[in-house]
Formats: sequence, structure tokens, C-alpha cells
Amino acid sequence: MNTYELIRSRRKTLALELTREGRLIVRAPLRISRREIDAFVEKHKDWIVRHLAKQAARPTLPPPDAPETQALKTQAQAVLPERVAHWSSIMEVHPTGLRITTARKRNGSCSSKGSLCFSCYLMRCPEEAVELVVVHELCHLLHPDHSPAFWAEVARLLPDYAARRALLRTGETR
Repeated sequence: MNTYELIRSRRKTLALELTREGRLIVRAPLRISRREIDAFVEKHKDWIVRHLAKQAARPTLPPPDAPETQALKTQAQAVLPERVAHWSSIMEVHPTGLRITTARKRNGSCSSKGSLCFSCYLMRCPEEAVELVVVHELCHLLHPDHSPAFWAEVARLLPDYAARRALLRTGETR
């Protein structure tokens, strides 16, 4: 595991990052020795191999062109507001807004002000996975973190959320 890109900064800890292209990046403090960095990478070799294998197993769709992106946006604008309204009424929560974006790395988000944001590329995923993302973001209106209480709420609403998460991962197109 000697092939990695090293980025030094004023950070205090070592960190590993795998890019979507499969490159390994090591982020390191300014004054740490190369020997310590190599030892860190070697110590985490199993993690690196495991995550590279996961990455290789993910299906990769070609990047969407402009017409496909527009079609996905149109589909998302038709589907997601209805799904949000449905689950909002069940959960008795009230998001302050809803936006559809072309975000490639994030399926959804919830702002601190209660506004929800969803990627149009979510429409490439199975319906069950889309529903999980909607419920996940709405749960952030009740719990703004990923605490045990947050996951308990997700599990209460979608007992099969773990299977849906797996669907989301295997169906993801990022």
C-alpha cells in the first residue's frame, strides 16, 4: 500500500479517503514523519481493500446528459412533493421548503431551518429507496442528527429501512 496521495495540512490527525476513481488520499499533519504515515496506511490496509472492493462492486451508470437530467428533474418535481406531503402528514412534521437539485454526491438534505433538498438523480433509484430518503430527511425535522433516537424514528416508520438502504447503495448512480 505504498501508492497514495499525501496531503499535509494543519490538522491534528491522520485520515484516509478513497475517491470515486479509486485513488487513496492520506491527509496528515504537517510534522508527522513519512514512516508514521506509511505505518498508518499499513495498519488500515484491510479497510482500504474492503472499501475498494465495495466501490468496484457498485454499478456505474454513464453520467446523464442534459436532456436526461431535465427529464429526471421533471420526474422528481412530480414525485417528491407528493411523497413528502404523504410522509409529513403521517409524521406530523412541516418542512419549510422543498428543492430539487442536480447534486451528485448527496441524495437529500435537511437544513437547520427545515427546508428539504433532494437530488433529481434519486429518480434513478428504486421507489423503496426514494421513500427511505424522504423519510430520512423528514426525520431530521424531529432529530437534527443521526442519534439513536433518529434511527429509532426511521425504524418505527420503515421497519425494513436497512434493506432499503442496501437498495439505495446498489441502485445509486453517483
